[in-house]
Amino acid sequence: MDKLTVGLAQMAPVWLNRGKILEKVIDYINEAGEKSLELIAFGEALVPGYPFWIEPTGGARFNAKDQKELHALYMKEAVQIEAGHLDAVCAAAKKNNVALYLGIIERAKNRGGHSLYCTMVYINKDGEICSTHRKLMPTYEERLTWSPGDGHGLRVHELGAFTVGGLNCWENWMPLPRAALYGMGEDLHVAIWPGGDHNTHDITRHMAKEGRSYVMSVSGLMRASDFPDDTPYLDEILNGAGNKEYFANGASCLSAPNGEWVIEPQIGEEGLYVAEIDHARVREERQNFDPAGHYSRPDVTKLVVDRRRQSTIEIIED
Repeated sequence: MDKLTVGLAQMAPVWLNRGKILEKVIDYINEAGEKSLELIAFGEALVPGYPFWIEPTGGARFNAKDQKELHALYMKEAVQIEAGHLDAVCAAAKKNNVALYLGIIERAKNRGGHSLYCTMVYINKDGEICSTHRKLMPTYEERLTWSPGDGHGLRVHELGAFTVGGLNCWENWMPLPRAALYGMGEDLHVAIWPGGDHNTHDITRHMAKEGRSYVMSVSGLMRASDFPDDTPYLDEILNGAGNKEYFANGASCLSAPNGEWVIEPQIGEEGLYVAEIDHARVREERQNFDPAGHYSRPDVTKLVVDRRRQSTIEIIED
């Protein structure tokens, strides 16, 4: 019961094409089922893709025609859970008896349906959506297309001997959200990223040592060759980025609770990277340090978490 088999799905999206990306996601879930995985995780903003156009095209230009057109397409291809866009993914999870974390751009109906959130969705082995965590603070140029989220999705889930939770990208640098998950008993942390060894190499092992937990850093991959030929403003995006080979080079990895690599950062290749993890390793490392247990002082410092879903309206029916 201590063992859990997990998979890091490092994949490139069919950029800005929700339907084709979800087909590819389901292929990975089916592969996870064939390999008897119990948890598979995908990168941040995978569906329908990270907003790679903003920086190389000068996205801060106010009222710019290209920015409006690209944002409108992004919104069209985003995920609206209430519309059933993830139903086939949920069915695949149930069919293959595998839980998963998936990074999406959510067109949140409860916020009017016209703003976008970087959301991390947890689906259990029964194919049920158990949490949708909207990124608390988009980073830098992301703020030109994503909205700030709330604490509603700061939750953990029981999976075998483990308690699993997760955060989006640079949220993993925020001490208090990390502490919130530690306090809920997290001992398997899933950090999802758009990709890049500059993101995952240091923080993955730091979080593992701090939380005395396993940490899966799961990244997307985006090469210049991955942009579809019909991408709007493709020449401007590629030229503005200096025609570089990688927009995100992956670097998915997995650290043990003592900071040792279980899977070292994987650079530049798509694939499903698999490992078996052992909860006994967590218990061993908690012997001398447990950030929410015997090595805490709640009489001195304590964290308050507001998990209410934020909305602009409260409707009171007759």
